[in-house]
Amino acid sequence: MSEPTLPQLPTITSRSDFAAAVLWGVREAMSRRARHLLWIDPDFEDWPLDDPALLAALTEWLHRPQRRLVMLAKDWSSMRSRHARFCAWRQPYSHAIDPRTPEADEAPTLPTLLLDDTRVCVRLNDRVHWRGRCSLDAGEVRLLYTEFDALAQRSMPDFAVNQIGL
Repeated sequence: MSEPTLPQLPTITSRSDFAAAVLWGVREAMSRRARHLLWIDPDFEDWPLDDPALLAALTEWLHRPQRRLVMLAKDWSSMRSRHARFCAWRQPYSHAIDPRTPEADEAPTLPTLLLDDTRVCVRLNDRVHWRGRCSLDAGEVRLLYTEFDALAQRSMPDFAVNQIGL
């Protein structure tokens, strides 16, 4: 199978393009047998996390051995109300989904980014005008993955699967 050329890669020029690009990123990571996905966003409010097609693709990916999704955000407060379907869906996969919050001094600089551990990158450069790009550049992904994996390692677990009220 030949590599897609740049015109075949999804481009991001709207909110719906971003949703399609996230789905493309998960499916592409699955086809490349990626073991890790790293999702980064200030709050994940605008991600298509309740999309049934995305949840189906994630389910298929997580059913493979040794898969791990790390989600890095500075604010998880709107997840339960904004993405209720995702929150319910993730309960049986809590062993493989790792939501985290970076240290306070690193949180303001979080981009909107989806990376795998092979060569898939979905980057939203402009959250206001929905501009971004998708790439299959192994060098770029290796650099970004190393940078943000180090950030994730210095972060704290957050956004528990079940809320405990006292």
